[in-house]
Order: sequence, then C-alpha cells, then structure tokens
Amino acid sequence: MFNEGYFSKTHNHQIRKDLCSEAVRLTLLLTENPLTDLPQTNALLALMCFQSSRLEARTDHKGETILFDEQDRSLWDKSLIHKGNYYLVKATNGNEVTKYHLEAGIAYWHTAPTGESKWQHILQLYNQLVLIEYSPVTALNRMFAFSKVYGNKKAIFEAEKLKLLTNNYYYQLLAYLYSETDIAKAVAYYQQAIQLTKSKAEKQTLVKRISQLKKQAVR
Repeated sequence: MFNEGYFSKTHNHQIRKDLCSEAVRLTLLLTENPLTDLPQTNALLALMCFQSSRLEARTDHKGETILFDEQDRSLWDKSLIHKGNYYLVKATNGNEVTKYHLEAGIAYWHTAPTGESKWQHILQLYNQLVLIEYSPVTALNRMFAFSKVYGNKKAIFEAEKLKLLTNNYYYQLLAYLYSETDIAKAVAYYQQAIQLTKSKAEKQTLVKRISQLKKQAVR
C-alpha cells in the first residue's frame, strides 16, 4: 500500500498521500500491540515516516516529479523526520538486522544534512541491502548512491552491467548519469524510458526533462 502511494503505477498521479497515510496508520497500530511491536515493525514504521516526510517536496504544482537534488528541503516535514528517528532507535532493540532496518537507515541518511560522508553511508547500506534481498529497484538506487561517491563516469560503467533492458528506471538512471556529459545520449535514454512507462504523469515528467536538456544543448 505504501509503495503504491509513494510511486503510483495505477493512477494518473505519481504520489497518493492517502495510501501512504493509511499505511503509516496501520503500521502504527502494529507497534501498539505487544505481539507485533517488533524491531522490524518499528524499522518499517521509521522507513515510512522518513519517506513520507519528503512527499510535499517530491512533486511540483503540476504533479511532476522533482529530483532529490532539486527538492526544496524547507518543505520536508520535520515532525515526521523526528518520528522516524524515534522508531529507528526503537528498532534497534534486538539482534536481527532486516531489510527494513537497512532501508530505514538509507531513508534516514537521505533526510540528514549533506556532508562529506553522507553518500558513503548510504552506499554502504545499499551494499548490505543487495546481499540480503536483491531487486532491480535496489540495484538502480544503489547506482545513484554510487554516482554520488565515485562520480557519473564510473557509475555509468557499473550501471550498464545491470542490463535491465525492460526496466524504464534503468534508462532514466542512465539518462541522469549522461545528462552532464552527453545530452544526446541522455535524451535517447529518456525516450526509451518513456516507451516503457505506463504512468501518464511519469511520461509528462520525462518529456519535460527532455525539453530541458534540449534547451541546455543550444545554449
């Protein structure tokens, strides 16, 4: 439910805050019952709080996605970040480290102030996460963190090894990585991503990015 709300695949809006809020409410109920108040439950709730804290900054007034680097941090909900911190600390009351612990740690570092070691911490957590439970989404998100630590050139080399040729986010990542050095390639990758996505809102966002890159090329 939360995943569908955070990045909707079946709706014209990319974000559905109602689903995110309901998922948080249900998970909160689990933490209030002694039988389900487990470390992994608290880690999951921490993850949802951190992710929800940035919802207002993730889209503009037209509903188009705003990249993480371009988000207005003043729109982040600090109360949800504090709640995320609380439940993340509570999640350490045990010996097991689950995927929710790692994902919550990654989300925590995303909300933390930018520092020299921020992306190194995020990459280290992704390195652990892909070992616990590999998924294309995790692999692609790890590549984004990898680019922040080692630069786009090295990230392109590593990303192309993934060969997720039917995944639109694979092409979006490559487009992002090429956008500073090869606009023509970046545009071509965004066009491939458009062909693979079923979301109307996401297509509009990608078309806008192509337009921005083309304007940048003629300057």
